[in-house]
Amino acid sequence: MSKIKVLIVFGTRPEAIKMAPLVKELQKSSHILPVVAVTAQHREMLDQVLDLFEIEPQYDLNIMRHGQTLSEITGKVLEGIGEIIAGEKPNLVLVHGDTTTTFASALAAFYAKTPVGHVEAGLRTRDKYAPFPEEMNRRLTGALADFHFAPTETARKNLLKEGVDEKGIFVTGNTVIDALLAAVNPKYKFEGPLSLLPFENRRIILVTAHRRENWGEPMEEIFSALAQIVDRFGDAEIVFPIHKNPAIRAQADKILGRRKRIHLIEPLGYEPFVNLMARCHMVLTDSGGLQEEAPALGKPVLVLREITERPEALEAGT
Repeated sequence: MSKIKVLIVFGTRPEAIKMAPLVKELQKSSHILPVVAVTAQHREMLDQVLDLFEIEPQYDLNIMRHGQTLSEITGKVLEGIGEIIAGEKPNLVLVHGDTTTTFASALAAFYAKTPVGHVEAGLRTRDKYAPFPEEMNRRLTGALADFHFAPTETARKNLLKEGVDEKGIFVTGNTVIDALLAAVNPKYKFEGPLSLLPFENRRIILVTAHRRENWGEPMEEIFSALAQIVDRFGDAEIVFPIHKNPAIRAQADKILGRRKRIHLIEPLGYEPFVNLMARCHMVLTDSGGLQEEAPALGKPVLVLREITERPEALEAGT
């Protein structure tokens, strides 16, 4: 009996983290042949996760270029994944979440009349520009998908409201928790700047901020608020792994660069990052994934956005 060939596509670090447990599980199956294709929408940060989970992609589009537009990314992924689908002829294309890689890969599969499975399906803000472009990437991928793997009952209800056949919806939980629990280690030893943090007598606040809708003035307001926190609370110590985006880095350095008790550091690998999160006091973030991970570790989260597609955490009070 021939194996079911599944093409698994992702391009960013968050996608890789959430797809890694799925890739590892599919590799164990005697009935499924997983083929991994990465677009490398985030090159360096993606490679860290691939190394950690020991995943070797069969295909790497390596599309990352400085300053490219969303249209350029979409075009490169659409063409590249389209060629892979034509050559591999998979039975299913599996994509994750809400990135440009996700949408363009689903569209390429649709053009090839190949079924699409959407992991982390059904999240919605109902504002097409928040988050941008993720909300529309999610919705458009949902319109193209044949199988919808929803993380929660709320996500399932969102899909049903949109007319998705309930036979194609599966509530699976979130794979990010599988990856998280595999990486957190109470005995983990930090290196470099993190090894000098005063965990014993300070409240460590972990901050991440990178969303497109926060670029410019909103980001400036976030940074100003961080400065006020350390001015007001003498036991607060802020750790901010800064995104690779040059504009964000310049803004952060201008407002926060000389502040005591604010540590602007390079992006962390997944393992040191989640272990830092496990030991921090709280998390301030505009990330979608951290809204799921931090509550799983019992950490309160302040969402640095106007709206979230993950209302479950708000309802739970985390």
